[in-house]
Amino acid sequence: MVRRCSDRAGIPRIRPHDLRHSAASFAVSAGANVKAVQKMLGRSSAAMTLEVYADLFDGDLNAVSDALGHAVSLVNMAKMWANQ
Repeated sequence: MVRRCSDRAGIPRIRPHDLRHSAASFAVSAGANVKAVQKMLGRSSAAMTLEVYADLFDGDLNAVSDALGHAVSLVNMAKMWANQ
């Protein structure tokens, strides 16, 4: 039986759909406009695009936490300056 080159090389088989999913997931994770990703994929709604293609990366949770912490720091700093 003939084995695929990818099997012999130990590389997992990747379908075009897998590449599409990865591209959409990376785009959303990188902060791309969801409406732009929706259009790129030809999807009918941004909500559906997010539900199907926006896998949550581990680092995304840390980024949210960091952004919130930064926002709170800015608010606290503004309050401190306003009270002087």
